[in-house]
Amino acid sequence: MSFDSEQHPGVAAEAPAATRGFTLNHSMLRVKDPAVSLAFYSGVLGMRVLRKLDFPEMKFSLYFLAHLPEGEAVPEDEGERTAWTFAQRGVLELTHNWGTESDPEFRYHDGNAQPQGFGHICISVPDLDAAMAWFDEHQVPCVKRPEQGKMRDVAFIKDPDGYWIEIVEPGRLKALGR
Repeated sequence: MSFDSEQHPGVAAEAPAATRGFTLNHSMLRVKDPAVSLAFYSGVLGMRVLRKLDFPEMKFSLYFLAHLPEGEAVPEDEGERTAWTFAQRGVLELTHNWGTESDPEFRYHDGNAQPQGFGHICISVPDLDAAMAWFDEHQVPCVKRPEQGKMRDVAFIKDPDGYWIEIVEPGRLKALGR
C-alpha cells in the first residue's frame, strides 16, 4: 500500500472521490509596488512571470509567478497560457491594487505582527548556505538565520512588502519534528 496521508483527528480516512484531480494552484499576496516586488521575486528568487492579468474596471492587476523547470514548454498564446497557468502547482499570485505604489504611508499587514494571521510562504533551495549568501549579497532582510533559534536549518527572509518567506534545504530537514 502506498502512502496516502498521515492520520490525525479530523483527517478524512480517504480523499473524497469528488476531489480527484483537485490541485493547489496558487497563493496570493497583495503588493504595494509591482515593479519592486517583481524585481525581488524574479531577480532574487528566480521566479518567472507566467501571466499578467489587468482588470481596469476594478483597478487591479494580477501577476502569476512560478519556478519553471529548465526547458518547460509554456504556451505562447495568451489564452492557452492563462489556462496552462491555472493548471500548474506552486504558483504565486501577486495582486496590485492600483495607486498603492504612490502612497508613502500605505502598508499591507504581513500576518506576523499582531493580530497574527497569515504566516509565510516557503521556497525550497538546493543549498541553504549558498542561498543565504545570495540573499545577503542582495541585502534581503533576514528574520531568522539557519543557525539561530531552536529550529536549525530553517531561515526566514522578508520580501519588499514585509511578508515572511521560509527558506529550506529539504535534505537538511529529515530529523525535523522527530
